[in-house]
Amino acid sequence: MNVYDFDETLYNGDSTRDFVMWCMKKHPKALLHVPAIGFYTARYYLFHIGDKTEFKEHMYGFLKACDGEKDVEAFWAEKLGGIKEFYRDTHRDDDVIISASPEFLLKPLEKKLNITVIASKVDIHTGKYTGVNCYHAEKVRRFREVFPDGEIDDFYSDSYSDEPLALLAKRAFIVDGEELIDWDFTKHKKNLRT
Repeated sequence: MNVYDFDETLYNGDSTRDFVMWCMKKHPKALLHVPAIGFYTARYYLFHIGDKTEFKEHMYGFLKACDGEKDVEAFWAEKLGGIKEFYRDTHRDDDVIISASPEFLLKPLEKKLNITVIASKVDIHTGKYTGVNCYHAEKVRRFREVFPDGEIDDFYSDSYSDEPLALLAKRAFIVDGEELIDWDFTKHKKNLRT
């Protein structure tokens, strides 16, 4: 089994950010949430108040002005070309994506890419989380929940914050654009805020 982070790993960009911007263009009422997004972004990233799940719940408030599943389907109709080329060479039928992005956004990729998706459980209409943000060690917990005895052959990520999953894999790679670089376990992401 191959396991992949998604944003900047399989997808050329940040799918959540791209979806937020896409929705803001399609639904002008979503722009009313920009001040709250700015406030909670500063609160979390500049002043280190709260956790990532809380920050993202406030950010996802814009979803109340959107069309849920219909928007997600239309988004991927435009953005599926953002999947990186290297994935064509590494794809296997038992591939798994594990991402902090919302599950509602990535779930349609299961059929489109023939891949299993594990991601943050976020209500598509309210932005509220069920559980916590699927990040760092939480990715391992969620992986074990779905695959209790699963063995990871190759793991791919763009960030050393995914070291807990890399440690489970037989081989691990940092993805830089289309380049695959052997994981350097001497590089640890410090000051992780979950």
